[in-house]
Amino acid sequence: MDIRLQEKLDALPTEPGVYLMKDKRGTIIYVGKAINLRSRVRSYFNRSGDTRVFVSLLDTMLGDLETVLVHNEKEALLLENELIKKHKPRFNVLLKDDKQFISLRLDRTQPFPRLEVVRKYEKDGARYFGPYSSAGAIRETLRLINRFFRLRTCTDHVLANRKRPCLLYQIGRCPAPCVHPVPPDEYRKSVDEVAMFLEGKAGQLIEGLRARMKRASMELKFEEAARVRDQLLAIERSLERQKVATTDFKDQDVFALFREGDRILFYVLHVRQGRLNGGQAFPFGSQEFPDDELLASFVNLYYDQGGFVPEEVLLPLEPGDGTDGLEALLTERKGERVRVFVPKRGEKHELVNMAVKNAEQAFVERKRTKDETDTVLSRLQSKLGLRNFPRRMECYDISHFQSSSIVASQVAVTDGETDKSRYRKYKIKTVEKQDDFASMYEVITRRLKRGLEDNDLPDLLVIDGGKGQLASAHAAMKDLGVEGVDVVGLAKSRDQEVFDRDAESAKSPERVFVLGRKDPIVLPQNSAEMFMLTRMRDEAHRFAITFQGKSMRKSSLRSALEDIPGVGEGRRKMLLRHFGSLKRVGEASIEELTEVVGPAMAERVHAGLHGDPEDDTEDPVREASLDDASEPVHEKADGGSPPGAA
Repeated sequence: MDIRLQEKLDALPTEPGVYLMKDKRGTIIYVGKAINLRSRVRSYFNRSGDTRVFVSLLDTMLGDLETVLVHNEKEALLLENELIKKHKPRFNVLLKDDKQFISLRLDRTQPFPRLEVVRKYEKDGARYFGPYSSAGAIRETLRLINRFFRLRTCTDHVLANRKRPCLLYQIGRCPAPCVHPVPPDEYRKSVDEVAMFLEGKAGQLIEGLRARMKRASMELKFEEAARVRDQLLAIERSLERQKVATTDFKDQDVFALFREGDRILFYVLHVRQGRLNGGQAFPFGSQEFPDDELLASFVNLYYDQGGFVPEEVLLPLEPGDGTDGLEALLTERKGERVRVFVPKRGEKHELVNMAVKNAEQAFVERKRTKDETDTVLSRLQSKLGLRNFPRRMECYDISHFQSSSIVASQVAVTDGETDKSRYRKYKIKTVEKQDDFASMYEVITRRLKRGLEDNDLPDLLVIDGGKGQLASAHAAMKDLGVEGVDVVGLAKSRDQEVFDRDAESAKSPERVFVLGRKDPIVLPQNSAEMFMLTRMRDEAHRFAITFQGKSMRKSSLRSALEDIPGVGEGRRKMLLRHFGSLKRVGEASIEELTEVVGPAMAERVHAGLHGDPEDDTEDPVREASLDDASEPVHEKADGGSPPGAA
């Protein structure tokens, strides 16, 4: 260790704060917090017998150290969180996806509330239920609620503008408050029952439903009694499937971790009103720091993602600086008292043990899946003669409609799983007519330029097409001087000539074209390697077609807006500035348009986009995005299967 760094260590204060470790190039590699900065940082150099790889490399890796003083541990937690998100240090746990928390929102301040699926909690007076462990779990809950509790499912805009009941009213799943005079008190009863169901208040809910069923039967309202009976049976079956975890019926999050070397997996078990509500696993690699430090950092980041903060948080071990600061921070975020426990016995300890078992099981399953995926990737590298191990792959596809509206898609796979944070969509700028070769050259050029600037290049580029598309991509690589990236072309199967008229039409196998090789490589058509490539290619095709459809609908809507007499460039800009997008202009009511362009022009715009305002047909205007070229894409969590290895 050089003298300058040793002097910094000797001069460290004993106050609370945050420390930033940097490597020789000045890159921040770890951010930590401490109540006593001197004690915490010096401990990394005084641990006798510490076998962690990171600690053994500190003397040679560490180039500089910075500290930021704060007043207390809560401020240290907040600052640590912000610095981790800003710098993304190599050795910190990083929660990269802000779409993990799926919950239900019920705004009871509205006259006719509805349940909404959301991924962020806000202090807006609404009730939030969850989080749910998966999209499948929340769909099952919504299916039950929509069938038996009869709340509206339409948006506020549809509720305010619908002229006739929808199909859900016809099949008895909605009272249609959009067009019928539904008594608010009657609707409010259904809202209260939904809240009780989601809160897990089984006894109170079932008792009320039984009383209503008996009352309807005594009043000879047999259809209503039968409906309540079916509702009661469905709720009882649903509650039977939920295991009672505790007897104090509180909302709790239970954390656990399991690690092997530098690989660690955190597991969060959700308990709502004393019943298990699911769990989530969060795997990380390259984690050399102690478990107590990583746990405190993970919990801090977890709740900063917008997740629901429960009444109690249970941890498997004491965080590095105790629970007081974490408890104060979570209490501030929730707006009411939050308790953080490290239980040693009783029901809470059993919950922690359950979470630990789930963490170990999830770790083992992911390790087995990763080993299988690595085997497939290794075979793919060998069979295609790739220089790089194809851990980070990207696939490109060009899409057009009748030689116009040319777009391209970029989908990505990391370690055999879709990586939607690296999805991109492109509008072709330099090609006006159909030319797949020139379009591919433009897309690859734009991608590689950005990759060179950000030092972010993939291991393998997969081009949808044959020798021509592959040559275009290679030309872009040569022009930019990119040499360390593999590139292949994947050609779809095609019909082969069959001379026997009675024989079924034959298909050629999928072919992989490789630079410097005349004939394509034909992988076994049912192999895991071919499955991985074709699923990635199909995903790129789907993504390109979807984007192209949105672009065409947007163009069609813009044309419709431009064709309306009296709507010039100025009024179009006013409408877009006010509503934010063409889609919202198309959805706006006459009253909303009046606020921008006046009553007469509002009727003209609405009629131009929707037809005769007196016509009671459905709105023909569909979604039209204003997405620009080459922007990141965040799709739904349940949006399709990953093109990973089987």
